[in-house]
Amino acid sequence: MITIKDINKPIPIRSSKAQLELFSRSSDVKATIRSLESGKTVLITAFYSNGLTLLKELQIHLKRKFSGTSFKEQRAYRDAYRQLSQLILIEISEHKLSVKKAPSIGWLEMLYPETSDFLLPFPKVQGLNSAWQWYQNGIVVPVLRNKIHPYYGTYFPTRFDHLILFDNWLKRYEGSKKSAFDVGIGSGVLSFQMVKYGFQKVFGTDTNPNAIIGLKQYMGNTKLSRKVELDFGSLFGKWEKPSELIVFNPPWLPAAHNLDKNDEAIYYNETLFPEFFEAAKQRLSTDGKLVVIFSNLAQITKVTTDHPIEKELANGGRFQLEQCLKRAVKVASDKTKRDQHWRASEEVELWVLKHL
Repeated sequence: MITIKDINKPIPIRSSKAQLELFSRSSDVKATIRSLESGKTVLITAFYSNGLTLLKELQIHLKRKFSGTSFKEQRAYRDAYRQLSQLILIEISEHKLSVKKAPSIGWLEMLYPETSDFLLPFPKVQGLNSAWQWYQNGIVVPVLRNKIHPYYGTYFPTRFDHLILFDNWLKRYEGSKKSAFDVGIGSGVLSFQMVKYGFQKVFGTDTNPNAIIGLKQYMGNTKLSRKVELDFGSLFGKWEKPSELIVFNPPWLPAAHNLDKNDEAIYYNETLFPEFFEAAKQRLSTDGKLVVIFSNLAQITKVTTDHPIEKELANGGRFQLEQCLKRAVKVASDKTKRDQHWRASEEVELWVLKHL
């Protein structure tokens, strides 16, 4: 059974403040950035806004170093920013940020019941703060009747084109609705869509304990909890009985480095798809449908020319294509600060496969 101790969360840092370089409004920003680049850790003092200022200056500095606009160059910039920004720390005392004019973040008490005084990287605290707002206020998803309240560290959709594509397919689905699998359930949106269209039981799995704990809390003892059954495990988890529908919304980008737990919802490793298709072959009923939601993102950004679903259909010897539906992704706002010129040609894809 998963407990709060299993939750993925920022690791608390216990370090003497005497060993840290202090940063305040009067500090030399350029000198502080040089300290970060040399591997020194920096502690934000006095005001929460001082951390925001330092991060902004770090971004400006790194954008000068990584000025290219290609997808790969932007990824290099993000990797450098992530590495250096983790050296910027902030103090937590009695589950509260110790600087002035700081947000109140409920996760600090919920996720760290065993300790009340520690340090965390400032970007992690920003993430905790944003996640707390989403959890408290809820997020409207166009294809659902009710808001979702995503638990900390759980993937949830910020764009909805693929969900609308799946919703339109579900409206026309005429197969059995006794059961379905949702592989990698995340915040539960796909499962909730299937329940909305009359599926009697959805079996959802995830390798992220935050997703399982968060959904159990969200569903509670409601009717929804009796229709969506959860298991903490890879691919199909503990379930081996065949089902009429298998739904999989995998990561859309191949991994360029070893993955940590927070990356697994975004990047896939080279074994994910072969292992999934082999397991799906054993668990899809004779006349069942296998739905894989994907995107051409990796191809149009020139990260790779490989398409794992096309590769499976060509070489896997397990499934054949019934249909492939596509939907153009809504173009990014002109206000976005990131160069996303490739977005104009991005499409989300819904692949429907069946047994050979």
